[in-house]
Amino acid sequence: MELTGAEIVVRALADEGVEHVFGYPGGSVLYIYDEIFKQDRFKHILVRHEQAAVHAADAYSRVSNRVGVALVTSGPGVTNAVTGIATAYMDSIPMVVLTGQVPTSAIGQDAFQEADTVGITRPCVKHNFLVKDVKDLADVIRKAFYIARTGRPGPVLVDIPKDITIARGKYTPPTGEIKMRSYSPVVKGHQGQIKKAVQLLLQAERPMIYTGGGVILSDAAPELTKLVQMLDMPCTNTLMGLGAFPADDRRFVGMPGMHGTYEANMAMQHCDVLVAIGARFDDRVIGNPKHFAQNARKIVHIDIDPSSISKRVKVDVPIVGDVKDVLLDFLAQVEASLKETRRNPEQIAGWWKQIGAWRERECLKYKSSSEVIKPQFVIEKLCEITRGEAFVTSDVGQHQMWAAQYYRFNKPRRWVNSGGLGTMGVGLPYAMGVQMLHPDADIAVITGEGSIQMNIQELSTCQQYHLSPKILCLNNRYLGMVRQWQQIDYGSRYAESYMDSLPDFVKLVEAYGHVGMRIESPRDVEGALREAFTTHKKRLVFLDIITDRTENVWPMVKAGKGLTEMLLGSEDL
Repeated sequence: MELTGAEIVVRALADEGVEHVFGYPGGSVLYIYDEIFKQDRFKHILVRHEQAAVHAADAYSRVSNRVGVALVTSGPGVTNAVTGIATAYMDSIPMVVLTGQVPTSAIGQDAFQEADTVGITRPCVKHNFLVKDVKDLADVIRKAFYIARTGRPGPVLVDIPKDITIARGKYTPPTGEIKMRSYSPVVKGHQGQIKKAVQLLLQAERPMIYTGGGVILSDAAPELTKLVQMLDMPCTNTLMGLGAFPADDRRFVGMPGMHGTYEANMAMQHCDVLVAIGARFDDRVIGNPKHFAQNARKIVHIDIDPSSISKRVKVDVPIVGDVKDVLLDFLAQVEASLKETRRNPEQIAGWWKQIGAWRERECLKYKSSSEVIKPQFVIEKLCEITRGEAFVTSDVGQHQMWAAQYYRFNKPRRWVNSGGLGTMGVGLPYAMGVQMLHPDADIAVITGEGSIQMNIQELSTCQQYHLSPKILCLNNRYLGMVRQWQQIDYGSRYAESYMDSLPDFVKLVEAYGHVGMRIESPRDVEGALREAFTTHKKRLVFLDIITDRTENVWPMVKAGKGLTEMLLGSEDL
């Protein structure tokens, strides 16, 4: 059938099974919006800023394993969206971002609202397309979805000039699987390499499993859990991998890295066989690579992206493939090998004894107070009241680390945060994306008075679509993580990190039609949280929680230091 380009866009999205599109209209995409108005196969969510559209689509993907979709106009619409695109790219989130462009005849002429979208986004997308012929449009959109969700996932951008949206071309519904000659990611792991890895693991005296976001992206949490429990090994999840292995299992030693637990970091450093699964040994996890390499250990690395293997740390057994597929083969070989290979029970028992000794340091213990609200206490109460079942989105900073440390994630896809890029302002739009998929779930936004103001206009979006996340603003009147670094490394010179002239958040959220609360005493925290999640379950509630302004995130590995060079508290400064 022959359709306009705008009709093709809408038909292609519907045929991909898209149910929600997050966007903001503008001149270059008005023909597409006109066709969206005429259809009923998917819903469009009007945000208040293009950055929020991409963040919401990002979170939608993170909690569903679907491809999130955002739609923005040309020029400033695209440039506003770049932060969201880069955020998704750093965390390998599958998304398709459709952008408007000036007519093909005007490209390169400095036309009104023109920007070199392909050039600007090339460093922060998995791939991008500029459609120059309406005949290619449907095929490009299908390829965009295929590229976004296969291999190492990531955002794919499709730039569509306005004249393409009114040109007419034939549309053929999709048939069969897409094949691209230049793109064929490896899925199955090499059986010989898997066998080597299994033998190393079974012979290990101090084994360690280190997992990242790749386990969650490939829906491999059940396989990971089975492996760890079968072999009774310690397991650590990175910031992006929290929930891949149950936090309440005794084998979970906490998060590793800069603000990880003492036991996780010491085990990472002193193990003799380390199996890295869907993780990338980034700087916030292993600290100084030279320090990490001081201890001899065998390293197995499983990852879908061959370029991530031996990128920062030399590995002994590389296995390229989809994490879920590799772990299924891994489990089969472990079960077969256990019949023939005798493990080292005495050594493993000694390893657990050592880990127990490290745990006795109680590195996450903090000084409670009846006078000022401790942020850690707030997160612990949130976890208790929601029974660890909430979807938790966070902004970036101290509050993000406290959420990761003190909320016990037992399921995957419940923790949504910006790991790689560390983007302030994601928490509220993330919650919007989550609630579009889970309208009746408990959703908590952990934020600070700095981060929340970056996209606070999305309170309007929440009002329009009756979204009801509970926003916990841990308000310490500082850009907390900046203040902490300034205290430790800059002689307590707090240059521009104090947040003066803050709004009255209660009045502000009430002006948007929501419920606001101000909590200043520790004894009021639990009651306020219970009221928010029960009495006001169907309303957005903003809890302005005035917390201890001097509290720091401990433990901490300073930049350039090694995993065992941890500061466990202010007494170590």
